[in-house]
Amino acid sequence: MPWDPRHQACIPVLTIHGGPVRPGPAGGGEQPPATPADEGESARPGLAKVSVVRALRDADRIATVYGSTPGETVALLEWLLGVLYAAGCHPESHGEWSAWVEERRPLTDAADWLADHPGVWDLFDAERPLGQNAALLRHVDEFGVGPAQLVIEHAGDYNQHFDHRHLHHPEPLPADVAWRAMLTQHAFGQGRRARIPAKEMGLPAPFTNLSTCRLGSRIRVLALGPTLGDTLRLNLAPWDGDDPGTFNLTWGDRSCRRSFDRTGAHEVRRPDGPADLHTVLGRSVALRAAALPNGEPGVDRVLVGPGETLVELPDVYRQDEVMVLRAGKPVTLKPQASRELWRESHALYAAVAERVKGNDLYGRLAMLRSARPELWAVGLLADKGNPIAWVDDRFPFVPGREAGLRQASEQGSAVAEYAAAALRAAAATACEHVYPNAKPTDRSAQSARFDGEPELWAGAGTEFHAMLDAVADGHPVGPALDRFGAAIRALATDALKARLDSLRLAGRELKAHTMALKRLQDVLDHPDAPNPLKETAA
Repeated sequence: MPWDPRHQACIPVLTIHGGPVRPGPAGGGEQPPATPADEGESARPGLAKVSVVRALRDADRIATVYGSTPGETVALLEWLLGVLYAAGCHPESHGEWSAWVEERRPLTDAADWLADHPGVWDLFDAERPLGQNAALLRHVDEFGVGPAQLVIEHAGDYNQHFDHRHLHHPEPLPADVAWRAMLTQHAFGQGRRARIPAKEMGLPAPFTNLSTCRLGSRIRVLALGPTLGDTLRLNLAPWDGDDPGTFNLTWGDRSCRRSFDRTGAHEVRRPDGPADLHTVLGRSVALRAAALPNGEPGVDRVLVGPGETLVELPDVYRQDEVMVLRAGKPVTLKPQASRELWRESHALYAAVAERVKGNDLYGRLAMLRSARPELWAVGLLADKGNPIAWVDDRFPFVPGREAGLRQASEQGSAVAEYAAAALRAAAATACEHVYPNAKPTDRSAQSARFDGEPELWAGAGTEFHAMLDAVADGHPVGPALDRFGAAIRALATDALKARLDSLRLAGRELKAHTMALKRLQDVLDHPDAPNPLKETAA
């Protein structure tokens, strides 16, 4: 039952036929009609599945990869970048990169290389299964679990519910779904303990201790263009080395990889080039083939163990990394449950504005003449290794306007943060009047009753993006900030009023209502408040 992604319809895409499609991983809105692009195409307008060869050959007739989640989309783009490097289809200098992007160099050379590559690309090969560890295949029947463990969004902490019933759900996954899920695990897998102890499998080397994969704990930033080809070229960092490194087809292709059949220390390693970096096998995986009810190939059991662990990567392999200050120290931007990505966009634009020497993604983007990419930030929010949700956001970028975008994002974030603090102050005032004799231990919960901060954050993101879009379109920063400030002020006022609606307009509660609104207005008009928030700004 061979299955080869080079020739099987396995990459979901949005076609361009009928008009341009905004790049992105998830849907909504009207889609253009589909263009026949490959075998197995979906009948849904605008959507198709194409083989890897076809995706590269028709990259400029495809709007974007359209994964089921942001993480799956990123994993597919990472793997396609690895193919391009392995095929030698990449720029070697910053000047050559600019020419590739501006002149939209075709990627057909990589498609030809891939179609004729002599390696084993079969997902179910007995000795060199694509992306897997053949040494684990003999353990799958006895110790493997249901294919849900392969899917990050289903696997949770790799143990599922305490009774493990979901782990053994027998329904197989289609081969293309399993392949994409495996790529997502290799890129974003979290550090937890897999279910099967090594001693049960008769393996002397540790098997259950999983490490967090390369992108599992940070925000990945990609530049998006109007087509898949544009997106790949924008993110194809120049590589002037003689060898772009090893393309990781299967586990057994490297002598330095750990073996689960012999005792040995777990070694970390540094990628030997960009082809290696983008195809690192972050998990040691074995998939058991099974026929679907329609006769197509699928996967019904999986075994997931620890994969390769990388050393701290040098700058050349972290060209998209965004740094933020935490406790006065610069750290890599990571997903946070308490902060939406747009609240950190000032750090992203700072990276663009400050690093303009062309030695990283943002420096190269700043040198472009005609392209107008979007910056797409993606991360996996997790709690102690248990995935919670994908977080992603997109930010406009126009070469030459990075200073204005940075100013707008920095000051806009400050405006929103100050308004949130003003709402907390107003809530405290309401609480003092409604509960004048409250116990100190009750204050927090009582104040939360009147705190409209969640409602503010729920609406502020839309206004923030409207401000950034205006600046990207050439509007002056000052007026755009003033409009944003006025919108945030209105949001804060409405949020507080909604919280105070539960009060009776009489006696002590009427006073609380009046004093809380006055406190909000006073804080928003305080001399220390950002100017766009003040009533006179609009």
